[in-house]
Amino acid sequence: MRAFTVLGIETSCDETAAAVVRGHPPGPGEILSNIVLGQAADHRPYGGVVPEIAARAHVEWLDGVIERALADAGVELSGIDAVAATAGPGLIGGVMVGLVSAKALALAAGKPLIAVNHLEAHALSARLSQGLEFPFLLLLISGGHCQLMAADGIGRYRLYGATIDDAVGEAFDKTAKLLGLPYPGGPQIEALAERGNGRKFALPRPMLGREDADFSFSGLKTAARHITTGAGFGPASKADLAASFQNAVVDVLRDRIHVAMQYFRTEYDYSNNNLKLVVAGGVAANCAIRRMLDELCGVEGFGLYMPPPALCTDNGAMVAWAGLERLACGLEDRLDSAPRARWPLETLGVS
Repeated sequence: MRAFTVLGIETSCDETAAAVVRGHPPGPGEILSNIVLGQAADHRPYGGVVPEIAARAHVEWLDGVIERALADAGVELSGIDAVAATAGPGLIGGVMVGLVSAKALALAAGKPLIAVNHLEAHALSARLSQGLEFPFLLLLISGGHCQLMAADGIGRYRLYGATIDDAVGEAFDKTAKLLGLPYPGGPQIEALAERGNGRKFALPRPMLGREDADFSFSGLKTAARHITTGAGFGPASKADLAASFQNAVVDVLRDRIHVAMQYFRTEYDYSNNNLKLVVAGGVAANCAIRRMLDELCGVEGFGLYMPPPALCTDNGAMVAWAGLERLACGLEDRLDSAPRARWPLETLGVS
């Protein structure tokens, strides 16, 4: 199979990103450029992402980010094989900015358009970085998503479990806000937890022990709020609560992943040498979670595959690679493809 070169555009939340990637499935691919402009400073005063601010920033920055991605890659627009862009799920205003830009570039250059599912881009990032073969068990943990599913191939995913309320990254951010920590809250909680006693506060472990693989984090977040507003809680207790909260999240993730591992092992009946767990999304950068995953995979006989931290958070390279994988399968999209605020990954094969 010949190598493809794809431009990828990502604007689904608060990163304005573009990248050029070259290669062929199953990877690993070559990242020729990967430009990401974050907006954390713009949203920090509000304690979270403001959709209108994010969309306006994408409008202002995207053209320059794309130009720099092409320049850094040493590639002209005429030299790429396709233009890929996140078409959902995400904040609809931001998704529209990136998708419309990709349509214009594809039309002007006479190149195929690939409308990428943002979650599939995360799912395939381990193939970009490590050339991983299907099938594998996928844990997607980010600010907006928390899912466990089997990945059979491009566009073929089966859901084992998902959050019934808050995503784990959202729970980190909201708990950080309760503690007066700046946005984004996940890294702040992790840093503060290193100085705390993780057994100081008895926080709940929602859904622990259930036969399904679903998650719930709203009760944990609510329990943290009750502690911060209770009598006797002060600055000296913040590190202990951060550590207790992080420990609770780790325990919940361990239990839910263990359940999904049993589903996956039964469904595929593979020997331990062929069992693979891919972990993607921004929360995968948390070191306590990574340590738990390494230990759990060792016990359960799964190989653990995590993209480097720069490919765990939102970026254009993963979008470019997802577009490249779909292009290699002969999949292209119409120029009237619609942006989507919601787009479940398990529906890709039937939509």
